[in-house]
Amino acid sequence: MPVPSPRPRPLAAVLALASCLALAPAANAAPPASTTPSSPSAAPAADCALPGRTGWTDEGHDTDRVQFQPATGTRRVLNLFVDFPDAPATDATEPYAAHLAPAADWMRTASHGRLRLSVDSLHQWIRMPADSTAYGFARGLTFETHERYVRDAIAAADPFADLSRYDMVYIVPTRTAAAIPFSPTYLYDPATPGVTADGTRLKWAVTFGQDMWRWGHKVVAHETGHTFGLPDLYSFTGPTHQYVGGWDVMGNIAGAAPQFLGWHSWKLGWVRDHQVACLAGPGRRTVRLTPVERPGGTKIAVLRTGETTAYVAESRRPRRNDASACSSGVLIHRIDSATPTGEGPVRIMNGNPAATPRPGCTPLDLAAYRPGQTFTDPDTGVRIEVRAGGPAGDVVTLNAT
Repeated sequence: MPVPSPRPRPLAAVLALASCLALAPAANAAPPASTTPSSPSAAPAADCALPGRTGWTDEGHDTDRVQFQPATGTRRVLNLFVDFPDAPATDATEPYAAHLAPAADWMRTASHGRLRLSVDSLHQWIRMPADSTAYGFARGLTFETHERYVRDAIAAADPFADLSRYDMVYIVPTRTAAAIPFSPTYLYDPATPGVTADGTRLKWAVTFGQDMWRWGHKVVAHETGHTFGLPDLYSFTGPTHQYVGGWDVMGNIAGAAPQFLGWHSWKLGWVRDHQVACLAGPGRRTVRLTPVERPGGTKIAVLRTGETTAYVAESRRPRRNDASACSSGVLIHRIDSATPTGEGPVRIMNGNPAATPRPGCTPLDLAAYRPGQTFTDPDTGVRIEVRAGGPAGDVVTLNAT
């Protein structure tokens, strides 16, 4: 979770979501792969890119690249291992580095090779100047106290490392620091002096807590996602995973299918415009989708319904980062780029609400639609029909009147 900066940022009201499900007969044969670009129903991908309206982490495609870092190419990261006067380290740093190390391969797989985390480690404990209890994690972390924690860690590490070589830092506390329980992301505020070292301003950091031992290396993916401008998809109020279940690492980090949604891959530059099928107005468009877990092919079909809203269909399979997925087929979700982080900017439509999940799965983890099923939004009348499916992907038809 990113700790909000003190600058005021307007937040739009949450839009109510209404949806219903309808079953349709399964198609006997797969329709054409997709409408051609010259079809009246086809539109450029840009016509389905939504503007951000929260002024912070959101689902818009106009991410502020001053506030957030690029999600492509090589991002240089330094692991800093810190202990405290009241919580001295009692073990070596190597197990900590090894625990988080698989994140680099996980992110390379998730991005289809378009992102590389190049992680170095300062293999020594850096002593913080204040006790672990002094930084406010237990009392309610604020931007100011979080920035103080980052500043103290950077100042303590500065004699041992050239911080100007890195795009961001991961700050990892010793296991004895129980007062650092969770893992927030630091996003700098351009309007303040901030944190500097070696002539360079530190803009992004993840400060890990003891929950890293629970979540494993995927907590790196989640928190680093915030530095790219992604919001939290879990709920800040009510049932924690009521919106997306385990379908994206920005929701349930330990979810069964944590691969980033195709919408996120497009927002981050991992999916290109030519891999996006857009229906931005009245019409009908049939699209053959390839699974988001592997590169190549059309990744998402977007049916735009308003200035900041759209429905997205993508093909999901139990492969690679989603090897433990609880269901397979077409994942349909509603995007609202005006809904703030933690309030449901993405909401999965459940294609199988009566299904009984197996152990390790939640009802929403069974949400994938199968051939013959149709999603209908009663408010707008838009429909997404699942026409066919197989190992190579799925065929869907978008309908808007």
